[in-house]
Amino acid sequence: MHFELLLWDLDGTLTDPKEGITRSVQYALQKLGLTFPHEDDLEWVIGPPLKESFKILLQTNDDLLLDQAVTFYRERYRDIGMYENIVYPGIPQLLAKLKEMGCQNFLATSKPKVFAEKILRHFSLADCFSVMMGSELNGKLVEKDDLIREVLTRVPAQSLSKTVMIGDRRYDVQGARSNNIEVISVGYGYGTIDELKAAAPDYFVSSVDDLAKLLLTMI
Repeated sequence: MHFELLLWDLDGTLTDPKEGITRSVQYALQKLGLTFPHEDDLEWVIGPPLKESFKILLQTNDDLLLDQAVTFYRERYRDIGMYENIVYPGIPQLLAKLKEMGCQNFLATSKPKVFAEKILRHFSLADCFSVMMGSELNGKLVEKDDLIREVLTRVPAQSLSKTVMIGDRRYDVQGARSNNIEVISVGYGYGTIDELKAAAPDYFVSSVDDLAKLLLTMI
């Protein structure tokens, strides 16, 4: 096998979370008494750490204000937003096939673990994963390099050369690079082609079908 351990991003890679994330951001901004952009103008918030996105939206580094924005966001997201989500067609079959062929799927998302686990269970994807890792609500492990490093503590050293990160943003590439593993960028998520090209992943695919073809020839 070339790859036997597969680290998966969640948002923009396994599922399309646009509706739930953008509406929850709008809700937070509204609760703060601010006008909010159209959901199409908020796609860029899908992927980066949430607090970093609010720094840009609110044009502030005030931790109290940023924490309040995150609290309002989660107020809607935990009850409604996380389920306003669509699994990309072909992903359930691909995950099941990879597991059947002897690969291990590990979730490696900057989304809080408590939400990520519920999402995978809601969409009947949890059984395909050996490990589900996300950030903590207090902000720990929100950076992708730290998160991947933590996931890899569960991987035997001899398997690192057969481990690959799969994601849709430059943060996934940077996190993989800092942990010396290979990375596949997917072009069907929320990273722009220019962003991903500049990040220079080891592999790039434009669709779930192309991702399946690549992975099934690499195991």
